[in-house]
Amino acid sequence: MKHLKTALLGAACAAAFASPALAELKPGDTAPAFTAPAYLAGEAFTFKLADALAKGPVVVYFFPAANTPGCNVEAALFSQVIEKFRTHGASVIGVTAGNVDQLAEFSSNTETCAGKFPVAADTGAKIAAEYDAVLDKKPEWADRTSYTVAPDGTIAAVYSDANPNRHVREMLAAVEALEK
Repeated sequence: MKHLKTALLGAACAAAFASPALAELKPGDTAPAFTAPAYLAGEAFTFKLADALAKGPVVVYFFPAANTPGCNVEAALFSQVIEKFRTHGASVIGVTAGNVDQLAEFSSNTETCAGKFPVAADTGAKIAAEYDAVLDKKPEWADRTSYTVAPDGTIAAVYSDANPNRHVREMLAAVEALEK
């Protein structure tokens, strides 16, 4: 019995001092509030999640770095269907810690955002860390993870995949589901 108590105490101590594993936020969790420098069609402004949520749901999509192949594809896909998000009262914000010096150009480039939605600079991946969306191999950059945040500030949906192709479809479905 003494050995069992010692083993249980040891396991409890190990659990208490272990580093928590990062996992994306879950539906129903409160979305971390953030304010960040951002660009829309090349123009700088300050993005505040709280202000955007006052107008409706917000899709917050994290991407590794501006002007990289997968991130360009993802931005172009969001740009192509941005009116569908707006039809449902939703806005979209891309957030990245990579190549933040290129965000003004990225936000207005006709092959990426095309000036249709803003992108925010997350220097040091601090916002991504709050959303548990950092790259394992490069923690100073964001992972490709998308969230739909309901107007009440809770996570309505999450989708994480290195492949950029399904993020738009998953987030649009989540925004549509909020209306039901």
